[in-house]
Amino acid sequence: MKSLIITLFAFLSLNVLNAQRPEGAGGPPTGMPQAGITGRISGTILDSNDNTPIEFATVVLIDEKTQQQRGGVVTDEKGQFKFPAVKLGKYQLQVSFIGYQSKQVTSIELTPKNPDYEAGKLQLVGEGIDLAAVEVKGEAGTYENRIDKLVYNAEKDVNTSIGDATDVLQRVPMLAVDAEGNLSLRGSSQVQVLINGRPSGIFAANPADALRTIPADQIKSVEVITAPTARFDGEGSAGIVNIITKKKSAEGFTGSVGGSVGTRSGNSNVSLNLVRGRFGLNFSGGGWFSYSRPSETTFVREDYIDNQTRTLNQFSTGDGNFFGPRATLGANYDFNAFNSVSTSFSLRAFGRKQENTTESIFNDPINGVNQDYDRSSNSKSINGGFDWTTDFRRTFKKPEQELSFAIQINGDASLQENQVLQQGNDASLYRNEKNDNDGLNVETTIQADYVHPFSKGLKLETGAKAIVRKIESDFSYNLFDQLSGLYLTDFTRSDVLNYEQDVLAGYLSFNVALGKNYGMVVGTRYEHTTILGDFNTNETTFDFNYDNLLPSIIFSRKLNQFSNLRVSFSQRIQRPSLRFINPYIPLEDPRDITVGNPQLLPETTNAYELGYNTFIKGVVFNASLFLRHTNDVIENYLEIDDLGTSITTYQNIGTNYTYGLDFFSSVNLKDKLNIRGGLNVANYYTEATINGIRLSNNGLQYRGNFNVSYAFPKNLRVEVSGFYNSPRYSLQGYRASHTRSSIGIRKDFANKKASLGLVVDQPFRKNLKFPNRLEGPTFFQESNYTIAQRSFGLSFNYRFGQLDFTGARRERRSKINNSDLKDQGESF
Repeated sequence: MKSLIITLFAFLSLNVLNAQRPEGAGGPPTGMPQAGITGRISGTILDSNDNTPIEFATVVLIDEKTQQQRGGVVTDEKGQFKFPAVKLGKYQLQVSFIGYQSKQVTSIELTPKNPDYEAGKLQLVGEGIDLAAVEVKGEAGTYENRIDKLVYNAEKDVNTSIGDATDVLQRVPMLAVDAEGNLSLRGSSQVQVLINGRPSGIFAANPADALRTIPADQIKSVEVITAPTARFDGEGSAGIVNIITKKKSAEGFTGSVGGSVGTRSGNSNVSLNLVRGRFGLNFSGGGWFSYSRPSETTFVREDYIDNQTRTLNQFSTGDGNFFGPRATLGANYDFNAFNSVSTSFSLRAFGRKQENTTESIFNDPINGVNQDYDRSSNSKSINGGFDWTTDFRRTFKKPEQELSFAIQINGDASLQENQVLQQGNDASLYRNEKNDNDGLNVETTIQADYVHPFSKGLKLETGAKAIVRKIESDFSYNLFDQLSGLYLTDFTRSDVLNYEQDVLAGYLSFNVALGKNYGMVVGTRYEHTTILGDFNTNETTFDFNYDNLLPSIIFSRKLNQFSNLRVSFSQRIQRPSLRFINPYIPLEDPRDITVGNPQLLPETTNAYELGYNTFIKGVVFNASLFLRHTNDVIENYLEIDDLGTSITTYQNIGTNYTYGLDFFSSVNLKDKLNIRGGLNVANYYTEATINGIRLSNNGLQYRGNFNVSYAFPKNLRVEVSGFYNSPRYSLQGYRASHTRSSIGIRKDFANKKASLGLVVDQPFRKNLKFPNRLEGPTFFQESNYTIAQRSFGLSFNYRFGQLDFTGARRERRSKINNSDLKDQGESF
């Protein structure tokens, strides 16, 4: 298989080297469409009775040949709509609004000579509907339900003007974020997160901290892909979450400045974009920070030995803050209509500081121990990194035929410092020590992809990829020596982990149109993984490899012009990332520690899904039934040693079955009242045999969200939203449930170039509480974490420059999307 991948790389390279330049010095022959050129469709919707603009009318773009939806927009307060970047071809427009007869515009053709189409003023005729039985209308601008993914347009949501990415992801159907910022999809944490369609090294060490570095107001949209096709990496057993940041791609110079300030956090940002002819340059930068966030934790643990109970009771108070700057510089150039190159370089950082004070009582009747002690712990961490990506893209005379090469290098360095000072009624309790962890993670990816359309109903996609990941974790423990007054290194607990993970992959996928109403994407992906690791001092080494053949199939049935049914199957793997394998133990609490496991195997998942979506007269509705069967599940597992210390590590514990239902809907009444909501319900069941003992756990997990917004005159909009997360289950218990709510107000002015917003987060409850419970055959543990959450924030944004969308530029998203570590979609 390695030989096959090398051969495929060579074949793709020869293909681009042997490709002949198009006829003529300036491009393709007369009459041939220019690859990558897109057009624009625009118009105005008016009331036929009085010629007044109709706001919130739904305009759907339909492919004239296949009758498939290619997009949907909602008219603005002037009744205007625009599709700014449409592939050349023949289309129809379907216009609808409650109380009016639908209108269809046909025979729209975009050509290289005339790529833009102005529909002019389209008048809708009233129907005289009984408002007592009025139908409702959905705002397609907030949620888009595509055949391969769900898209949440965050820039349409008033409540996303302050905070960070975790606040935005909380609002996305099927997604949930816990107290520590960990992301889950349909109750599973095995999610691959991409930024603008490609991976970022910052997610390797701590994905929760990485999400906090992305300001909420810089997120344009979020894509959720639950059934990735073969061209996506096998990683992410639950699915893929792709965060799209705001950036412009139009002729001219544009920019924006903005920021927010609140009682809990704030951010600032700047964006500059320059496009001149075939050259484009863009820059974005900013930062995010949080103020003091007081917290409290209660902790109770009981373990049982020889009919006797050993107990540990703790009460902690804490305070912490965070910060995270980011900057990205990108450029792109079109050599001609067929060849282009793009590159980008990003810098980022994330820092945190946390201080805790703990009162503890430990009672051990077995050994006659009764200890009462206090502990203070201080921790600081800083992570910095970069992403550099370059893509070359070659298109051909035949539409959709494309060859691309990409290279990406990610680097991340981290430093974590912890200091613990403990003393009590027993001299053995005295502890004064520091422990540090210096981490380095470098990832290099080379990728080639080729798309070949045999006909309008059959398209081939193939490619190959190589990923080399090198991780170094240098951890040390330093004990205070009272004689010298210095901290001396404890070499018995200090070492350096050297870890390398190499992945070779190749894929083959066919996109098939079966008549007008059926479509299918079928393919398979092969991945070979090699793991190497050792320590500088410890003699432990590991060297193993494994192969995965990952099939996938999506079958779609078009029920009518606006409704689709989809059935899919995919096999996925989830490799452990740095936070799961790192053997470093942060000693914030010497009696409750967590340590990684560098010998973890990947988990494998078979995912089945049946989905239905519809968009009828403005009503958006989506429902899915799903089943996931996972082997070698990676979960944290807690054991208590003879001295009464809880040791949590990560293990391939066994098998998991999760099945359930999720749905969401968005409707909009004519008086500008919009209502959105969704519900995800799933049954969790896991079984395992550990140390000869058979264990299992099951429970019902659910999540609901609700949003109500109203558009007042003069560009004033108000939104109220809330959600509830039920407990998340694991083999030994469950993790916190919680509820959040927010109120947002936004006012646009200066011809919508400027906006001012106010957001109140958690208006009805000052604190968030996160209860957790774990239980095993010989122990019981319960904790309750409480953190201050209520906040008030103001945001401001101003956009400047002149945009010209005529001849919008081709897509610049990188082909690289490393989605294989544990911690978008194909269109028919």
